[in-house]
Amino acid sequence: MRHNKKFNHLGRKSAHRKAMLSNMASSLILNKRIITTTAKAKALRMYIEPLITKAKPENNTTTETGSSNRRVVFAYLQNKYAVTELFREVGPKVASRPGGYTRIIRMPENRKGDAAEMALMELVDYNEVYTREGQKPAKAKSTRRSSKKAAPKAEAPVEAPVEAAVEAPAAETEVKE
Repeated sequence: MRHNKKFNHLGRKSAHRKAMLSNMASSLILNKRIITTTAKAKALRMYIEPLITKAKPENNTTTETGSSNRRVVFAYLQNKYAVTELFREVGPKVASRPGGYTRIIRMPENRKGDAAEMALMELVDYNEVYTREGQKPAKAKSTRRSSKKAAPKAEAPVEAPVEAAVEAPAAETEVKE
């Protein structure tokens, strides 16, 4: 029976596949985006999303600041710089997100050598185009029509300048005399 054999083997032996996914995951964490084939990107998504979940602050509440999760992630990545980046920057940034930390965008052109479909894989919260942190806050919507509530407010300020204008010419006449 073929139970639990759904993942893509990518035409490689298990040791080669694990090493390749580890290197790709480290590159994605350090560079925030990579260009690869669509099949490898989908396999990498299944590989890296549980690691990012382990790096979230809510999963590292022990007194040793998540040393157990660090060891588990290091066993997968074998790159201490990528593990440090994951736990210091990526984990806290995606803390509010309940999953789906990566985005796969298919590239319009295939690879020239073998016509493989290419894709851009990136961490979701690190793209300035799609995130709203880089944008200016939206202005409050204003209408050009007046409402019944706004009309009495407009009358009150108008009366005060009229009284001040009436008093001003009287002051000028006294200065001349």
